[in-house]
Amino acid sequence: MDDQGYFHTFPAVQGTQAGRHFFIAMCPLRIIPRLFVFDEQEVPPELRAQRTLNRARVPEIAQYLVANPTTYVMSALTVSVNCQVKFTPMGTNSQASLGFMQIPMDAQILINDGQHRRAAIEEAIKDSPELGQENVPVLFFIDEGLDRSQQMFADLNKYAVRPSYSLSTLYDHRDPGSDLARYLAGNCQAFKGLVEMEKSTISNRSTKLFTLSGIKHASRALLKKNLRESVSDEEKMLAKEYWDAVAENIADWSRAKLKQVSTAELRQDYVHAHGVVLHALGIAGASLLHQYPRNWRAQLRALRKTDWSRTNTADWEGRALLHGRVSKASTNVQLTANFIKMAIGVDLSDDDKQIESMRRSGGQ
Repeated sequence: MDDQGYFHTFPAVQGTQAGRHFFIAMCPLRIIPRLFVFDEQEVPPELRAQRTLNRARVPEIAQYLVANPTTYVMSALTVSVNCQVKFTPMGTNSQASLGFMQIPMDAQILINDGQHRRAAIEEAIKDSPELGQENVPVLFFIDEGLDRSQQMFADLNKYAVRPSYSLSTLYDHRDPGSDLARYLAGNCQAFKGLVEMEKSTISNRSTKLFTLSGIKHASRALLKKNLRESVSDEEKMLAKEYWDAVAENIADWSRAKLKQVSTAELRQDYVHAHGVVLHALGIAGASLLHQYPRNWRAQLRALRKTDWSRTNTADWEGRALLHGRVSKASTNVQLTANFIKMAIGVDLSDDDKQIESMRRSGGQ
């Protein structure tokens, strides 16, 4: 306390951006909900400096913190203070950037970026109070009014690009489905050398045939695994054996591996070179393994007789194709899986029959 009143005091680093001072401090998680305010008033967007809070996102972030207490990572919050702060350098050097930042206790501190993390911290500490002793970096700016705060929000989010699903799969070592996809990409002869590891779509000039995210979706469907459900070594091996057996019965996949045909040609002319069929093969494979646990490999030989050409509209229009274009919509994936099931002698479930009936009646 001094002649100006009471203060929050933080060890901090002072820096300069665009001619303005800003400060970086380490704040204990336990004080984040009390200290930093998120403006949730029912006011028009033009009078707010943030987006509205999406409550549905908060439990997932909170669970991430609680479930990974020794490995979680949380990026800095960005906030604005509606008054000047006092910075006292450490030591005798008045120009030092390391010192103590003081903020009046009656100051309003609004979050410009990180409102969902703030709400998740509050929820996570209720379940795991010990998290409150840990720290998160906070970037403090001086509030220069609504226009400046809105511009800060726009600038902070303008160039933020969400990583592709394939790249997230490649780098996510907590998700068993991602681990399965990486294992198959590196060990399965059907996929080895043909997987786009970073992008979730394949360009026309690419020499790859599958995406890592596509393998993940298809293999989870094959093993009937929900999100984050563990995968055993035996299940990994079964998935590898299944996809290798599929490749043995789709000659073009082997030809692409041997560079006897370009993957661009396959994508242009055949449906089996697209994710919708890979996913459908996973769904059909799950039923195949259940109905033919001992001789499922023999059933897959029927795939050799399948005409995968996009010109085969009698089979693929309304399934893998919609008005001549490849469709990855869930209904089209399921209808494509139904066709593959019938081709390899797998009985359709009641749900499968219902969706087939809808297609015949024009509901598709």
